Amino acid sequence: MFRLLFALVLLAFTATAVAPAPPTEDLRLGLLKYNGGGDWYANPTALPNLAAFCNDQLGTELSIDYGTVEVGSAELYNYPWIHMTGHGNVVFSALEAENLRNYLIAGGFLHIDDNYGMDVYVRIAMEQVFPELKMVELPFDHPVYHQTFDFKSGPPKIHEHDGEAPAGYGIFYEDRLVVYYSVQSDLGDGWEDEAVHKDPPEIRQAALRMGANLIEFAFKQ
Repeated sequence: MFRLLFALVLLAFTATAVAPAPPTEDLRLGLLKYNGGGDWYANPTALPNLAAFCNDQLGTELSIDYGTVEVGSAELYNYPWIHMTGHGNVVFSALEAENLRNYLIAGGFLHIDDNYGMDVYVRIAMEQVFPELKMVELPFDHPVYHQTFDFKSGPPKIHEHDGEAPAGYGIFYEDRLVVYYSVQSDLGDGWEDEAVHKDPPEIRQAALRMGANLIEFAFKQ
C-alpha cells in the first residue's frame, strides 16, 4: 500500500507537465495525535500550507486537508508521511509504540518537530518504538538537506527558543531513514499562516523549503 502511494507521488515529481495537477483527496499528510497532555494539535495551519507549497514547487498532488490520526490506530497506514509536534509531554502505550514501529518498518515516515519543550519526552517515547536503535544527528551532507532545495548547514533556524543551533536527528531502520526529528528549529511554526507568528517571508520560505525536502526525500528514498 505504501509503495503504491509513494509511486503516485514519484510520478508527480517526474511529470513533464508545466503546471501541477490539482490536489487529490487520496493523498494526505497526517498529524499524529498522542497522549500525555502535550498539545499535539499545535500549528493548525502548518500542514495545509506545506501541502500547498509542495504542490506549487514540487508538482505533487497532495490534498490541502490533512488527516489527524492516533498513534495506535490502524488508520496510520493510510498516511505515507506523518507529522508530530507539540510543546509538552508525550506518552505511548506499549501497543501504540508497537503500532508506530510497524508502520515505520512497513514504509511510513515520521517527522517530529519540537515546538519547544517536548525534546525529553520525544526521546523517551521513541526509545519505546525502537529500543534497539539510537537517534543520531544527521550530517549536513545527508541527502535530506539536498533535495530540490539545498541546505548546506542543515535545518534552518526559524524561532529562537534557547538560542542553540538547529539540528536534525534521525532513526534508521535497515539503512532507511524512518524518523526525522528537528530540534531548536521549529519548522512547523514557519509553515503556519504569516499572521500567526509574523515571521518575515525569507524565514517562512526557508521553513517551507525544508519541509518540502522532507516530503520529497521520504517519497523518493
